Amino acid sequence: MAEPVRASRPGVNIAEFSVSELSGAIKRALEDGFGFVRLRGEISGYRGPHSSGHCYFSLKDEKSRIEAVIWRGGFQKLKFRPEEGMEVIAQGRITTFPGSSKYQIVIEQLEPAGAGALMALLEERKRKLAAEGLFEEARKRKLPFWPPVVGIITSPTGAVIRDMLAGFAERCPTRVIVWPVRVQGETCAAEVAAAIRGFNAIAPGGRIPRPDIIIVARGGGSLEDLWGFNEEAVVRAAAESDIPLISAVGHETDWTLIDLAADARAPTPTKAAEWAVPKHSELMLRTGELGQRLVSRTIRRIEEARAHWRAAARGLPRLEDLLALPRQRFDAADKRLGRALFANTQAHGKRLVRIAPRLQPRLLELRIERSRDRLERLGTKARDTLGRGAALRRARLERLMGRLRPGAIAERVGRAGERLDGLALRARQAVLGRVEQRRRALGGQTQMLASLSYQSVLQRGFALVRDDAGRAVRSVEAISHGQRLEIQLGDGRLVAVAGARTADAGDTGRGSGSGTSGPGTGSVSDTSSRFQAPATPVQSRNAKPRRGDPGNQGSLF
Repeated sequence: MAEPVRASRPGVNIAEFSVSELSGAIKRALEDGFGFVRLRGEISGYRGPHSSGHCYFSLKDEKSRIEAVIWRGGFQKLKFRPEEGMEVIAQGRITTFPGSSKYQIVIEQLEPAGAGALMALLEERKRKLAAEGLFEEARKRKLPFWPPVVGIITSPTGAVIRDMLAGFAERCPTRVIVWPVRVQGETCAAEVAAAIRGFNAIAPGGRIPRPDIIIVARGGGSLEDLWGFNEEAVVRAAAESDIPLISAVGHETDWTLIDLAADARAPTPTKAAEWAVPKHSELMLRTGELGQRLVSRTIRRIEEARAHWRAAARGLPRLEDLLALPRQRFDAADKRLGRALFANTQAHGKRLVRIAPRLQPRLLELRIERSRDRLERLGTKARDTLGRGAALRRARLERLMGRLRPGAIAERVGRAGERLDGLALRARQAVLGRVEQRRRALGGQTQMLASLSYQSVLQRGFALVRDDAGRAVRSVEAISHGQRLEIQLGDGRLVAVAGARTADAGDTGRGSGSGTSGPGTGSVSDTSSRFQAPATPVQSRNAKPRRGDPGNQGSLF
């Protein structure tokens, strides 16, 4: 225990602790007094593992509660996962967390509080998975009659696999693939679920054959021993399996959740092997019985068909009876045909006799005369109609010829020329007016440009000073001795070299007007003492600036 610090005040004999010393002393006292405890309570505030892998929750009863923590290593070793509201028995150490002045239990082992709690948890999980439709009969598939490959998920060292392999030896030839797993313990559920998904992941036609049926097998045991087959991961893997699955977990009285999700539930692992593959001797016996039944049934069917055909043959009439009635109908029709031909000949003779008087030459001449008269009348009407149509077309053509006379055409051309001259005059006046309007606008803009240009300022006696880089000089401090300068006046430019400075910045504004620059262009007061002009200026007097010269339309800013 930490040595307490004596009080510094006289007359006070109470030891003084720091907060850390007191927290450490309490922690050691609790851990020494409650090194290992078993605690029963209800889980509260469980939200699953933290991102670090640790679990934090509380254990409570009717009156009190205590904080609990399961470290990541201990959580991975638990046989089952805690859930909210579950009553459990926890084993661990009592300790404190000095950062918040509270005590807690560090759980190392966790188990449900009795079989009743496990059954309650099992029923709750069963209701949850049933609500999702994992146990519905409609989704269960029929088992194949004779699967060439059988996949078995079980322990490779137990008696179950030996019994099942012995059962397969007595049955039809088939290939058995065993996926070894732990059938009890904390890793049982994960290994069984991985095995089911592994068998389903095998591609058909590969090096390892894909099973046609899967058997999950385990011997009998207590509820705790079979708990791995009640885990949600195993149930979901069985429900998602594309291969038909037989559950053979425990004895006939035992049941787990995988039994409800599987396509079939066998009472024992041996019975699962019998369901998966038929027995060879039974198949041979059954095949013989079916063959005998097929032969007897075929013979009986042939006898029945022969009797039916004989009865049907007795009911059929004789050939003479079948031909007698058509023969009589043929003879009667032959007799009627002779009489009908004679009557038809007589009828046609009488009709010719009636028509013969109408075929005299005089009658034909009269019909021809009537037809000729009708044809002449139609020709007269056609000539009259053609004359009227030709007259109408001739009158229309004469009107068109009158419009196409040279005089009429010349008159129309003259009117079109007068109209064209009027339009040309109006167009010329409009163009001249638009040009004059643009000229006035350009003159106004030119005057405004001249008033805003810095050249008008230079004409009033100001000067623009630039250094050898072409930048405007705005302060005397920006000029060094011997620097080459360019001075632009109203009528030209000249080059000068800066001399010694004789006046400060305050005297700059009191120089002569010829050495003063406009606003924003820089200024020099005494040009005789500060600048030395060369023999010839850069630009002659009254010289016009060149096109594209940046000083032509510069800016004062």
